[in-house]
Order: sequence, then C-alpha cells, then structure tokens
Amino acid sequence: MLKHNVELSGKAVLVTGAAGFIGSALSRRLLSDYEDIRVIGIDSITDYYDVNIKYGRLAELEKMSRGRWKFVKASIADRDALENIFSSENISVVVNLAAQAGVRYSITNPDAYVESNLIGFYNILEACRHHPVEHLVYASSSSVYGSNKKVPYSTDDKVDNPVSLYAATKKSNELMAHAYSKLYDIPSTGLRFFTVYGPAGRPDMAYFGFTDKLVAGETIKIFNYGNCKRDFTYIDDIVEGVVRVMRHAPERSKGEDGLPVPPYKVYNIGNNNPENLLDFVSILQEELVRAGVLPADYDFEAHKELVPMQPGDVPITYADTTPLEDEFGFKPSTPLREGLRRFARWYGEYRKGSGE
Repeated sequence: MLKHNVELSGKAVLVTGAAGFIGSALSRRLLSDYEDIRVIGIDSITDYYDVNIKYGRLAELEKMSRGRWKFVKASIADRDALENIFSSENISVVVNLAAQAGVRYSITNPDAYVESNLIGFYNILEACRHHPVEHLVYASSSSVYGSNKKVPYSTDDKVDNPVSLYAATKKSNELMAHAYSKLYDIPSTGLRFFTVYGPAGRPDMAYFGFTDKLVAGETIKIFNYGNCKRDFTYIDDIVEGVVRVMRHAPERSKGEDGLPVPPYKVYNIGNNNPENLLDFVSILQEELVRAGVLPADYDFEAHKELVPMQPGDVPITYADTTPLEDEFGFKPSTPLREGLRRFARWYGEYRKGSGE
C-alpha cells in the first residue's frame, strides 16, 4: 500500500463543483475529519437541475464550517475568478469536480461541455502551473470507456472510442492533465467514477428521475429493455476513495532513459459489481414503499415501460478496481439495497421539506 505524502491538516483545499453532489459530500467529509483544514468551494450554480438542492447542500456546509469554509459563486471557466482564489488562499490541494455532467444533455447542449469541461479544466491546470500545488485530483468518468467490449473496464484499456461529447471531454481532461504533469511537474490523479448515487444526489440521474415519475404516477422508461448493467457506486464510497487518493500524490521519478516520468495516475472508483437495471429499479421501488414514499399497494408493473437503448448510452459499466485496492487498501462496499434505502429515506424527508 502507498504511504501518505500529502498532509491535509492545516492546509487549504480547493473543491470545484462544491455545490454538486460529490463536491458537497467531499467538502462535508473534509470539514468533519480535519479540525484545522480550510475548504474553499467554487461553483457557478447552473440551473441544469434544481438549484434549491444545490443551495441546500451549501447551507449544510455553512452550518458545520466554524469559519473553515469559504464559498465563491463563479465558474471555473472564469479565469480571473480562479486566479483570485489561488492568489489569496495559498491552495495546497485541488479537487476538480466542476463539470457539465450528463451524457444525453451533451447531445443537445455541447457548448456547456466545451466551456466547463475543456476551458474550465484548462484554467485549473494553468492555475496549478502558476501556483504550484501538492496534488491535483480531478473527476474523469466511466463514460471514457465508450464502446469497449472488454469487461471489467481497466485503466490499462485503450479508450479511443467515446460515444458522447461528454465522454470525449473527460478523456481530454486526462490527456491535458498528463501533458501538464509532464511539462510542469504537476502531480495529478484522475478518478473515473462509475454511476454515483445516494441521498441529495443529482435529479438528472436515472434513479432520481425514476423516483420522481413513480411518485407522480407516471410511467418510467427502462432502456435496452432492462438489460443495461451499471456499476452503481454509493456516494460515501466515492468520497472515501477520493480522500484516500488526495493524501498520496503520484511521486516524481525518472524512466529508464533518465528523463522525468510525469507524476500522473488514473484510477477507477466503482463498485466492481454491475447490477442489472431492471433489478435496480425493482429494489428502488421496494425501498420507496418501505420508506412510505410510495403506497404499499403500488402497481409497479403498470408504471414501467421497456424501451430500446438511447444514443450515447452503453450496455454495461463495470470497474476493475484492483489498482485502487492494491495501492490504497480500498474497495467500495455499500450494498445496493442499503444505498437505495438511505436514498429513499432522504427523498421522503426532501419531499416533506419542499411541501409536496
């Protein structure tokens, strides 16, 4: 196992996308675990989904911060805003989670992906170049595996066949980070997340959208006739993996030719246990009934429709997490039913709080 070479105590950590699902959960964890840490969050609060959820996450962070949390409402595509943060806050570690997410949205709104995922990430790299940091950790995605047929997906696999612009931007991030690590000696680690879910998650994700529709008595469409498989990964497992990775930056070394090897790594963070989508939805419905979100006599069969695959989707995501286990001693472990049970409970409280 790798030893820690980055100390988070007493440091300033920049979390981009801090109002997002993973960004807010990571910020909470850092503030909870480290008494003398400073967490600086940046987020543009786009209306891609309900901004009330985003502001609710930020309110939780403010409550627990005790002066250790600072939030900047701005886009990482705003280079001046980033420069102000790096110049004034003495940033030691950057976790870049800001991105325009979603495969399907990238088909109809490509501009948003170019601005945030490409220009924004370039700005992050430039800031790390001119204000050297101990470690840059950034979000990639399982989408980079595209139409690969071999499973489980390994970070050793070639990923040259993206099936969406979103996937292409995430692969571009990995290439850009590699170039900056090589040219400017920036230690960077990319994390390919696999279908993250849990309480206070993204409403555009399938499980959240399914829940909204079931509660409204609408029919849900289950793509590829329910034969899709996803490596669903619970939010707490994702955050645990991120924190462990943050504490070990790729080490500088020289290759056989005597030239520097870029301090650069990429890992999968997934559950290493793909679930059939139809089974996932069935468990979700059972847990919504258990939580009282749906009535006990809910006719699930009458509210589902099996339909063909959508453009940009892939039939399976399946993470090979061996390097993460070997180097960080970590493997996601939250059972699907337990994760969905926690989501269902949260969703019930969320609906009450919103007056529905």
